[in-house]
Amino acid sequence: MSTPVKGWTRDEMAARAAAELKDGFYVNLGIGMPTLVANHIAPGVDITLQSENGMLGMGPFPFAGDEDPDLINAGKQTITELRRTSYFSSADSFAMIRGGHMDLSILGAMEVAANGDLANWMVPGKMIKGMGGAMDLVAGCKRIVVLMEHNDKTGGHKFRDACTLPLTGSNVVDVLITDLAVFDRADRKGAPFRLIAMADGVTIDDLRARTGAAFVE
Repeated sequence: MSTPVKGWTRDEMAARAAAELKDGFYVNLGIGMPTLVANHIAPGVDITLQSENGMLGMGPFPFAGDEDPDLINAGKQTITELRRTSYFSSADSFAMIRGGHMDLSILGAMEVAANGDLANWMVPGKMIKGMGGAMDLVAGCKRIVVLMEHNDKTGGHKFRDACTLPLTGSNVVDVLITDLAVFDRADRKGAPFRLIAMADGVTIDDLRARTGAAFVE
């Protein structure tokens, strides 16, 4: 296992992901770390957050004591509503996603491949609740940003030449943000991932030693 390297915190990763949000975007935030992105939206950037359980226009997380158990996101976290919030069926929610009306989705991952493949819904042999909406999101959203730790708990590669876990989608990841670095692709027509930023204190040698995928500097 490689010597530990201090990278970005989860909040710092979420703040970097928030920089991908543009004024007027309709955005879906995945379960887990991606929900932190809502705390880092820049002032003056007006986006509309969508949750696949049937809510468009999600507000921030409530303060302690102000929670409404009927207002939850897809990850069952309590949230708040806005004056423009609307509610609808799950069927309508997925029609929005499948119809290409979401500008961007930020998702977690277990593995990302050098060609943009994404695996984030199951580990064979482990009990799961279901595949959720990730497969629809990667197929229907115009841009996919992934937030994940660079390595697993044993130091194994999560950004690798090819995924070893069942795929959520093939050639779908546009931006990858880990605790060590940020990578993006110019297009989905064969462009490689390009390194665009590294966490303070991380060297290129550190990064290459911890990465199983080919990328360009």
